[in-house]
Amino acid sequence: MKYKWLNKINSSKLIIFFNGWGMDEEVVSHLKYGDYDVLMFYDYNSLKTDFNFAELGNYTEKNLIAWSMGVMTATLFNINYDKKTAVNGTLKPIDNSYGIPLRIYDLTVKNFSPAGCKKFVQNMFDDKTKSIKINRDFSEIKNELSALKNYSANDNFKYDKIIISENDKIIPTKNQTVFWGIEPNINAGHAPFYKFSEWGELL
Repeated sequence: MKYKWLNKINSSKLIIFFNGWGMDEEVVSHLKYGDYDVLMFYDYNSLKTDFNFAELGNYTEKNLIAWSMGVMTATLFNINYDKKTAVNGTLKPIDNSYGIPLRIYDLTVKNFSPAGCKKFVQNMFDDKTKSIKINRDFSEIKNELSALKNYSANDNFKYDKIIISENDKIIPTKNQTVFWGIEPNINAGHAPFYKFSEWGELL
């Protein structure tokens, strides 16, 4: 697992962002930081990381924003958060009832290609004018798809706020609503970040 400081101004307040599969910071690059330091984790080929978690002791406020596959992955690290937001993900993101149906996921892994990657990015947005460029190695993100099947969430982890898009074509909206027991609450696709202007709005 890799990490990157998106903003570090030695604030006392921190947002930790567990990104989705295959992503880098491009999907959230427009969000203003306000008075938050922002630390991003991404690339889940392995859960090993050289990040020094002792650094988190410098913050009096620690918040989590987890998106997509990051909603599950974030539960595997023992961090004491003040607020925890899940965005378009569940604790069972590869699941016939609560996530991406297993058959579809396996076919995606088997047939993954540059064209398929491009289609995935298109399907993240319900607004066809929105798009991003993934600046990661193709083989790396393909392998990440397979690696994610090996992880299981900490079922005792509790999120405080759940954001579910009405038109999620990646992790079906219906499956998210069944898992969380709430209705969709934002008019967007799988990547809803363009609906926000600041990180703090997601908390």
